[in-house]
Amino acid sequence: MNVHASALAEAHLPDEQTTAFAREAIEDLSQQPKKLSPKYFYDATGSELFEAITKLPEYYPTRTELSILKERGSEIASIIPEHAALVEFGAGATTKVRLLLDHCKFAAYVPVDISGDFLKAQASGLKRDFPALGIYPVAADFTTPFELPKQVASMPKVGFFPGSTIGNFEPQEAQAFLKSARKILGKGAQMIIGADLEKDERILFDAYNDAAGVTARFNLNVLVRINRELGGNFDLSAFTHRAIYNRERHRIEMHLISRKSQTVRLLGTSFSFRPGESIHTENSYKYSIARFAALAQGAGWCVRESWTDPAKMFSVHALEVAE
Repeated sequence: MNVHASALAEAHLPDEQTTAFAREAIEDLSQQPKKLSPKYFYDATGSELFEAITKLPEYYPTRTELSILKERGSEIASIIPEHAALVEFGAGATTKVRLLLDHCKFAAYVPVDISGDFLKAQASGLKRDFPALGIYPVAADFTTPFELPKQVASMPKVGFFPGSTIGNFEPQEAQAFLKSARKILGKGAQMIIGADLEKDERILFDAYNDAAGVTARFNLNVLVRINRELGGNFDLSAFTHRAIYNRERHRIEMHLISRKSQTVRLLGTSFSFRPGESIHTENSYKYSIARFAALAQGAGWCVRESWTDPAKMFSVHALEVAE
């Protein structure tokens, strides 16, 4: 379903990103089953909630990846050219990138994220601690083509995509992202990327259904954004968070479940919900080392090195452009 031009005009949408948000939200909520893109989780509140999630006892990916980056930092540094530009796709808090900056001699850092205000605040803090580092934030949707700052044009490029964000894409979308990143970074590029691994289903379930309910608030925040930014009238109390593991597809699925029969309006369009009907908000695919290597290879990268923690909960991969 296309957004009517009159509806967009009446909303007085302030910029291209908000217009894209409106268009995608209406198109996605018009589908059966309904869905919303997970990239819209990350306004300032969503980014803060996700940082809170990373500190929860049930949520293993962040602390496990940090341990790999700490313990393998010198090995990572040994395969990265000096005075390169580090381009982080979907930059958030700087905890992980600081580990790379401590070990590697980068000349510039280009954080790329859709949340411009959060991005600037994080970049400002980083500049204080690394005064010699050129920092050039780019407010953009990293899933679509964007231009790198001219200041890094002549530098070797190293992409950084930590966390389990690659798992939020459908496999074909993940491959498309990796192809796009290869093109943006250019000839001779490298990439450091994290990927969550397959494991016991109970561990996965607990990680996305934390006892404190932070993940539930994070999931519901996308409806808060729609209400605030797009004039929606979602009743948050009428939806509940649910995360399940889909064994066949090797993925966690996050949903918002309607508690009752209801109708919601957004920019002049009505959406009806049955009791128990879902808005599918996110997937988180879990990979084996071999399946991830095959994914990267299909996008024109080859795996130079892979590292895991002793329990094989998480993986970090060094990719280079295949010749």
